Amino acid sequence: MDRLFKFSLAIILIVISSCTSLNNNLMNASNSRSFESIQLEKYYNRTSQRLRARGLLRTDKGRLDSLYSTQNLIENFEKIALYNEYIIKNNEFIPQEKESNLKRWNRAIKINIIHGENSSNKQIKIDKKNISIFTRRLASITGLEMSISEVNANFIILFLDLDERRDFGQKLSQLMPQLTPAMIKTITSSPRSTFCSAFSLSEPPKNYEYTAALVLIKSEHSKVMRKSCIHEEMAQSLGLTNDSKSARPSIFNDDEEFALLTRHDELLLKILYDKRLKPGMNNKIALPIVRQIAEELMDL
Repeated sequence: MDRLFKFSLAIILIVISSCTSLNNNLMNASNSRSFESIQLEKYYNRTSQRLRARGLLRTDKGRLDSLYSTQNLIENFEKIALYNEYIIKNNEFIPQEKESNLKRWNRAIKINIIHGENSSNKQIKIDKKNISIFTRRLASITGLEMSISEVNANFIILFLDLDERRDFGQKLSQLMPQLTPAMIKTITSSPRSTFCSAFSLSEPPKNYEYTAALVLIKSEHSKVMRKSCIHEEMAQSLGLTNDSKSARPSIFNDDEEFALLTRHDELLLKILYDKRLKPGMNNKIALPIVRQIAEELMDL
């Protein structure tokens, strides 16, 4: 299933300072949901139930049935961190892998969580708790300074249902004016086969250092699927931009076997944010260093 988009684009970063007022603006939206949104929620619930009945959407970190070697870890890092999943062609995003240089954040991350009017207070509380816990975990793994803040946020997480997404184009432009029409279209017209999506943005001349990110999680999701979107989108927005069919145990694999970040994925993030690696490194330069780091981590 095509569940996410991840892009690294060279743009001028716009400081996100209107998040609080936009949250207030969302409170004025209609509290009614369309028949389409309700049906989409039922579809995602059925999908989640089918996957779990097949033993997928696992919430463990990877047990003895999913062992991996140092070489596996190195190959998975190369595929996931040093390739892009999409290219832009004729103002459209086309699924096509392309080799890329290493990308990551080199600054503090401030996360603003925005919910549409149709989100219940109970669900908002659950989402904020899950994001807060996962933010602390990501910060511990990567060494990044990460916090939840509506002030000068550079990492925005949206929870919107179908009706809210369709009407969010103008507000999206206010949040991040440099988003292209194609990006906005991807969010406002997201097909049901795309569970959640994310954009990681950079500014020249440091095109491989992220300065902002925007994540969309569809409000029609619930429970495990919703938490899975939080884990995958937030983790991939840190620089693990691709998926790999051979990565296991991992959320960076479209087979949906694992729902939450695994120990394998934690190691990928540790490698990515090791100080011996630098943003902009290509495969030839990065991989010998990656091998050294991976061998050290697997010996622990």
